Amino acid sequence: MTTVDWSAWRRQEPAPGAEGLRERKKRLLRQRLSDTATEMFLERGFDAVRVSEIARACDVSEKTVFNHFPTKESLILDRGEATSAALRAGLAETDRSPVEATLEILAEELRTLTSWLAAQDDPRDAAARIGRFGALTRSTPSLRAYHLDMTERLVAAAAEALARRGEGARTEDGDDRPGGPPPGPAGGPEVRIAAIALVGLWSVQYRSLARHLAEGTCAPDRLHEAVTADVRRAAALLARGIDTGIDTSVACGTDTGTTSGSETGLATPAGTGRTSPRTPVHPTVQNMPR
Repeated sequence: MTTVDWSAWRRQEPAPGAEGLRERKKRLLRQRLSDTATEMFLERGFDAVRVSEIARACDVSEKTVFNHFPTKESLILDRGEATSAALRAGLAETDRSPVEATLEILAEELRTLTSWLAAQDDPRDAAARIGRFGALTRSTPSLRAYHLDMTERLVAAAAEALARRGEGARTEDGDDRPGGPPPGPAGGPEVRIAAIALVGLWSVQYRSLARHLAEGTCAPDRLHEAVTADVRRAAALLARGIDTGIDTSVACGTDTGTTSGSETGLATPAGTGRTSPRTPVHPTVQNMPR
């Protein structure tokens, strides 16, 4: 069976600096297993394909498949860890705001995808394949559930990174420095809502991608511009809340206080009694990057 190199348009981990022969074989086998499984799922449906069939198609044992992928779902949704690592690293860099760091990761993922499209002999066929990929994950209950679990793990990673960022943004005498949210547990409400909002930008990007592909925008450069514009519009809204302070009082439906205007990151209620002009952010986190 001929397979497409699906990994070419998913976010890639940095190439190993000194990859040995054994590591290279493991990496290539993992890629072959994922690409083969993806083609079989698209052709016959996720539930109709057994892991043992994928193993036979790749001339390995079923145990070998599970050595590389803990679940059947992870054979097709296999980039969560790479995205999580990129987000942790990006949010740790305090010279950029959380929204800017997230936008850079999303931009790299979009560049990878549109570059893959540009390299295909038939961009329309390639775009149709991407559309079928998204439709498969949306229409399969177990894949949707796995997607939601991946989303929650990414939110947890972002919340932890934001909390650490806030801890590092304080001087020894306790004063805040620009560069991050105030210190606090990753499960705190300010940090938690910021993490959900940042991860929600992946939903914006993939929904925008699906919409523009459905409308026939297959030219890679036009697709890149259209999706980027949508994501940046959403990010501009978030930046007013995340990069300059979320008004927790307004977000909870009251107007008894406002947040302090920290330049970069989350702010705690200042209790000044002023009504904040900002609109609370209520993001929906769905459709994790695949």
